[in-house]
Amino acid sequence: MVRDVVCSAGPRDKPFEEQHRDFSIAIVLGGTFQYRSPVGRDLMTPGSLLLGNAGDCFECGHEHGVGDRCVAFAFSREYFEGMAGDRTFRVPRVPALRGVSPVVARASAAVEGQEICWEEFGIELAGNAIRMANGANRDATDLRPSTVARVTRAVRMIEEHHGEDLTIARLAHEARLSPYHFLRTFEGVTGVTPHQYARRMRLRDAATRLASGDEKVLDIAFDCGFGDVSNFNRAFRGEFGVSPRKYRSLAGRAWPCPAKDFLEA
Repeated sequence: MVRDVVCSAGPRDKPFEEQHRDFSIAIVLGGTFQYRSPVGRDLMTPGSLLLGNAGDCFECGHEHGVGDRCVAFAFSREYFEGMAGDRTFRVPRVPALRGVSPVVARASAAVEGQEICWEEFGIELAGNAIRMANGANRDATDLRPSTVARVTRAVRMIEEHHGEDLTIARLAHEARLSPYHFLRTFEGVTGVTPHQYARRMRLRDAATRLASGDEKVLDIAFDCGFGDVSNFNRAFRGEFGVSPRKYRSLAGRAWPCPAKDFLEA
């Protein structure tokens, strides 16, 4: 089962406990929220994957921002065990790594109207998420409410202004941290550096527009914050494994997502 989940909860809404009836994988398309389950807690940001084990109780909170949007997949125990054996998710999230970008861009294009076979996509997503989660290391992370609030402010600024050249100084000021502490804190919470996070958001936006429209590659490159098309082409190929034009021609088919890239940041 797949659902387009749009949430409007905010800081005034109290989190309440829910339960994953099935194994769950949710692609975060927009917004931020805090997710807590028996395997840990994390800040969910655009470009990350939320992971839930069947039967686990969980909470989602929006203490530091309003709303989010996810494409959520549910897999029965029998179906999931057929792919993963007796393994379960040991981490609550796969961060916005390079290997996740094709998945997020494809889901974004689909909710914008691009034709997709959700059943096939769900199978690919589950297989990739299992591999990425099994290889992810869960280090000790400072997730105090004040830390999460600071990083959330920076993440939402990047989301709202991802076409702009946001400096570390500006993001650190938004987070109310020194640039040095901001860099360490941001990567500790999100799993990637601010530069990687912002560039991936711009590239996912570009991929969505390539798949769902007929805009010129040059126009998309400029709109997404790239100074010239050659730089955009290099960055896009590095993220998705193919050129922007090739990516557009593959719309509606399985996007390339090499296994070797799954855990590379």
